[in-house]
Amino acid sequence: MKKSISLLSALLLSAPLLSACVATPPTTPQVAEVKQENLGLAGADAPHFPAAWWKAFGDPQVDRLAEQVMAGNPTLAGALARMRAAQSQLAVNQAEDLPQVTLDGSEQRTLFSKNYIIPPPYGGSYAWYGSLAGNFSWNLDFWGKQADLIAQARATADGAALDAQAARLALGGSFAQTYINLLLNYQNGDIADQAVAERGEILKISQGRFDAGLENGSAVAQAKALLAQARADQLRFAAAREADVHAIAALAGQGAEAYATITRPTPNLAVALPLPDKLPADLLSRRPDILAARARVEAAVQGRAAAKADFYPDINLAAMAGFQSLGLANLLTGGSFTMGLGPAIHLPIFDAGKLKAQYAGATAGLDIAVADYNGAVLNSIKQTADAMTQVKSLAAQAQQQREAATNAEKAFRIAEDRYRSGLDTQLPMLTAESTLLQARSALAAVTAAAAQQRITLLLTVGGGFEYAPAALAASEKINTQIAKDVSHD
Repeated sequence: MKKSISLLSALLLSAPLLSACVATPPTTPQVAEVKQENLGLAGADAPHFPAAWWKAFGDPQVDRLAEQVMAGNPTLAGALARMRAAQSQLAVNQAEDLPQVTLDGSEQRTLFSKNYIIPPPYGGSYAWYGSLAGNFSWNLDFWGKQADLIAQARATADGAALDAQAARLALGGSFAQTYINLLLNYQNGDIADQAVAERGEILKISQGRFDAGLENGSAVAQAKALLAQARADQLRFAAAREADVHAIAALAGQGAEAYATITRPTPNLAVALPLPDKLPADLLSRRPDILAARARVEAAVQGRAAAKADFYPDINLAAMAGFQSLGLANLLTGGSFTMGLGPAIHLPIFDAGKLKAQYAGATAGLDIAVADYNGAVLNSIKQTADAMTQVKSLAAQAQQQREAATNAEKAFRIAEDRYRSGLDTQLPMLTAESTLLQARSALAAVTAAAAQQRITLLLTVGGGFEYAPAALAASEKINTQIAKDVSHD
């Protein structure tokens, strides 16, 4: 017993000396995180939106389809599955930090060597050799490696959960954009229907003037050509509507059986969504993709710490108790009982640079995570600034297009009356009609684009996502941890 205690003491005392045989490499992170005070986020906090922000448009069909999209979309289902996988890995790492107990048993018909430690009559003959033992092991984690792995897995799971939230947010936006595009194609179809009616009237007028000898055949042919173009537009926009319906059904995880249930949208596009006019100060804490990138930086920090702990010895406590015997009859007797208890140690002495390379790789992984985070931050600011610019511009454009459409309508009616009365030729009327169609199409397009950009801006400032304070608090520790690691290298 004294011998065992002396051996354990020697191992524990020599562990730090032996571990010094492989020195920690002087590898430090090379990429610094962008500082929020240099990003121009000086506006008031962004307004908060309900999770089902689309209900503001007052369209029952939007509400029904959005619920189906959130419940049945394959991409979102995949993101949620990845979140569950990351959570499972966290549970695995947490379990490995606790004592492990197993029960192992075996019974084999064995030919024992007659020149080994087992004497005759068993040596040189066949006999049953059996064992039944309970095994206990516990990683004592002196250097915190397992704790770092648990923290890494937790941050990875947080990142996966935030990725799922980001996917949900993006999915809601994609659905809304497609739904508004469906409305636009219905409106373009209405414009094509108006064009067919107006060009049919133009043909009637031209044909009447031709029959009266007041117009040549060219005017009639021109009117027929324009009417055919308008009818072709009807077909084109009808096909575009069907494609949008197909896209919405696919987003909802449904097939062709859902097509007939998707009818003309009736959203109130003039709804006043509370949107920021300056880059909000809390932008980075409102977006799940930014918080997910921060979580991945945290995971990389902990992974680097775990790689650093590989330079120190692993010390485990192991024990076993059970039965071993030759012959089945003796397996569970008192004389077959056996047991053992003691430490197990793994020391890195010479590995041809493997640990240094792993640590350098973990440091590079941290640099990658920080660079990705910086890129996500800068991209989010650009997206938000672009959306704010577009919202302002499209609002002004819509006002001008409404005025253009009103005046084009007046000009066409005047030109049509003058042509009908024989006061003017067909050309001014056709020119005015072309201007009117362009104005109508442009007004429909800018109205839809304005609605889509308002949704884009809503999404760029977080939409209906509400961050978890715990996740934000964890992300705020990242810079401190990086600075601490650098100072110790």
